[in-house]
Parts: sequence; C-alpha cells; structure tokens
Amino acid sequence: MRDRYDNDLSTTSREAVDAYIEGVDLFLANQVGADEAFERSVAADPAFALAYAGLARSLQSLTRIPEAVAASNKAQALVDGLSARERGHVSITGHLIGGNGAQAYREILAHVVDDPRDALVVQPCTGVFGLIGFSGKAGREAECLSFVNGLKSDYGEDWWFDCVLAFAQTEVGQLSEAEVSIERSYAAKPSNANAAHYMAHFRYEQGNADTGLNFIRQWREGYDKRGVLHCHISWHEAIWALEAGDIDTAWRIIETDVMPGGAWGPPLNILTDSVAFLLRAELAGMPRREELWSKMSAFASQYFTKPGISFADTHAAIAHAMAGNSAALKVLEADPAGPAGDVVKSIAEAFDAYAGSDWQVAVDRLIPIMASHERIGGSRAQRDLLEFTFVTALVKLGRADEAARILSMRRPLIADGNFVAGLH
Repeated sequence: MRDRYDNDLSTTSREAVDAYIEGVDLFLANQVGADEAFERSVAADPAFALAYAGLARSLQSLTRIPEAVAASNKAQALVDGLSARERGHVSITGHLIGGNGAQAYREILAHVVDDPRDALVVQPCTGVFGLIGFSGKAGREAECLSFVNGLKSDYGEDWWFDCVLAFAQTEVGQLSEAEVSIERSYAAKPSNANAAHYMAHFRYEQGNADTGLNFIRQWREGYDKRGVLHCHISWHEAIWALEAGDIDTAWRIIETDVMPGGAWGPPLNILTDSVAFLLRAELAGMPRREELWSKMSAFASQYFTKPGISFADTHAAIAHAMAGNSAALKVLEADPAGPAGDVVKSIAEAFDAYAGSDWQVAVDRLIPIMASHERIGGSRAQRDLLEFTFVTALVKLGRADEAARILSMRRPLIADGNFVAGLH
C-alpha cells in the first residue's frame, strides 16, 4: 500500500488508499473535494492515521478549524505501530493545525532528509503563505527557492512540484527557468489551480498583461467557486482588466468574487485581495470608494482582531487608514505584533499620512521599508501596492520624472503598465 509518491501507508484497505491518493491530489491542486476524499478514506479504514492528518489539513484550508483540530487529534491517537515517516507526518500536521509553525518547520527540515517525497509535509514550506513565506525574514524568497531546489532531484517532472518550483523561481526573478517549470506543470495537469495561479504570477512578472488576462479569464470559467483559490484568481483577472481599462468588468469581478458578501474564500484572501484592488483602483485614477473602504475596515476588525499576521495587518492598516478608522489604525501603530511588526508600523504610519494627502510624510515613512517589504509576506504582485503608493506620492509631490525612474529601476518589466495615474 503506497501513495502516489511511493511512500508506504499503514492500512490494509485498497479503498482507503485510493481515496487518500485522490484527497492528496485534490489538496495539492487546490481543487474542491479533498475533504470529502479524505472522509471516504477514514470511513474505509477508521484506523488510518494519515487519512485523518490529510483531512485535518484540508479542513484547515477551508477554515473549518474545530473540525481540523478534531481530525488532527484523531491522527495523533493512532500513531502506535506506525513507521517513523508516518509518525513524523502526524506530528508535523499537529503543529500546523495547532499554530506552532516554528516547530513544524524544524521538524519538516529534519523529515525531508529521509523522506523528501512526503509531499504533504513539503507543501507548507512552498508558496508565499507558507511557513517560509510568512516567516518575516529578510531573504525569505531566496530561502523558499533554496528549499524547493534542494528537492528537485527527488521529484523529477511531477505536476505539483513543478508548479511550486516555478513560483519560487518567479519570485526571485528567474523567469527563464520559471517558464520551463510552469509550462511543464500546466501541461501535465491543467486542472491544477496552483499551476493556473502561478502561471498568472509568471505572466504578471513578465509584464505580459494581455496573454495573462486571456489565460486566466478562460481558466477561471471552469473553476468551482468553492475552490480555495477562486477569490485570489479572480483578483488576478480583475487587476488585469483594470490595467486594460475595462473598468466595469474589473469592478464586477471584485464585487461578485472577491469582496465580502460576494466571494467565498479564506478571510485572509478576502481582506488582502479586496484592499489591494481598492487601492490599485485609486492609484490608477479611480475616485475613492469611501463606503467600500469602510466595509473593509469593518471586515478587518471582525476577522483580524489581534495583530500578529503581518500580511493581514498590513492590509488591515491600509483599510483602517483609508476608511478613517483612526482607533483601529492606532492599535497597529502602537502594538505591531508579528514577525514583521516593525514594517507593519511604518506602513500604517505611511497610509495614515497618505489617506490625509500628506504626501511627503507618506514618502518618508515608506522609504525605510522599500528594500525589505518582502518581510510582510505575499507575492511581488501583491506587494506592488506599496511600490505604486510610493510612486504615486512622488507624483503628487510634482516629482513624476523621479517616480518613473524609480519604478523603472525597481519593477522594470511592469513599469510601462497603467498602474499609476499621472506617471506616463
């Protein structure tokens, strides 16, 4: 009994194994139904610990946290007699579900030495929302690529591994290498939502807006709205529509598939993608939508009551500043918790000034963090809201030539896009 990556599984039920393999593939592809597949697996073998661990991970991704904790606890209760790999897998899952990311990362680094093809253990260290991506460290993009590169020979041409490799390559600017990886991944499994998502990031970093928009528009048509990435992939289409001047389409997508009340997705994605679009629209010359900023400030206050996730705190600070919610903003300025809390504090102060048209103070607060804002987490595409805000503030100060030079140096492949009003 083995999984698709040739790892031994401690079960005697073929039905349980087949359902487990299906669940792993659906989870790695960010497609709907992983939780149901894992539930079929545990129903076929109620003593199959790794199926409970997989169920816990899929439920966590759906933000069904109490159920995820229960599934993880069940897996931990079944570890007697398991192999060292399976015991390690269950232990790591427990730390991930329990919010102990630091211990999970330490155990993963040790685990992959002997079991590099344990894909569900490798997965939390990939992408920008993972243990490395949210570490708050300078150089975490390079660290992520180093981690993934170290496993290339173990995975070969695997559709899942190729897409996470492509994204890591894209984020450090290795676009030639990324193109090979993402094209191979997508060709092997076009239904993989992660491959479609990372293709969008690759096209964005290329500055290839037309090709990117056409691709993601067609792909999104077949993606179930219940998919974890549906909100974020919709955001990609919306920002390209905005850049192309198709304003009505951009706002329709945002209202139906990204913002609260329309989107389905983790609150983190709803907050960050909604705030990022509202800000991008304003930077591109659209009028400020006061009612929507107030909506997002209220959403941030409801779902992110305690600072600590720097990427969420950054977007909450922007929403509070733009909505004029000074009380909520001051909490983030005074108590910037989290691994990149110092960066969040500077961003909160910058947007407090920006919202009040104090352009020079906004510039002064952003300058110190422009070389290190990767620490807050998120992709380069997502963090461009800081790049474009900095440039916009310079334009408002009458320094458009300087702004254009800075953008062309910092983001040369996308500098000609229609992102900042008054720049071209």
